[in-house]
Amino acid sequence: MKKILVLNGPNLNLLGTREPAQYGHETLADVERMCLETGATLGIEIECRQSNHEGQLIDWIHEAGREVAAGRMLGVVMNPGAYTHTSVALHDAIKGASVPLVELHISNVHAREEFRHHSYISPAARGIIVGFGVKGYPLAIEALVRVSGAK
Repeated sequence: MKKILVLNGPNLNLLGTREPAQYGHETLADVERMCLETGATLGIEIECRQSNHEGQLIDWIHEAGREVAAGRMLGVVMNPGAYTHTSVALHDAIKGASVPLVELHISNVHAREEFRHHSYISPAARGIIVGFGVKGYPLAIEALVRVSGAK
């Protein structure tokens, strides 16, 4: 069974308590459960990871690139959090690892503060899902499956 890695960046461990008017009341555990259920429906193994550390996210992207090259993984769904707007290093890791990646944001970043309108991740991503709340996670997983040709 092929796998998709779901990566969550900084502060996403605070889902459900951090700015619930912006991000909702669902927790990261709720999101991970939703992702696992979506994977089961699609016949895809889902692995969820979260880190507040940029280097850890980069290491996981490199690992995913090796798994994709070996034919064991379809790619990555990633909510990079605030690293979206600051991390050239994540951009370079995605490109360097040649990993198909769907960028995901819970809120519509384009309807928020000006500094959130720019993403360093988007030019390296296969596609982007924004503004659908945590329901964006199943959409991103399904999109990655569809564009990979797995289904």
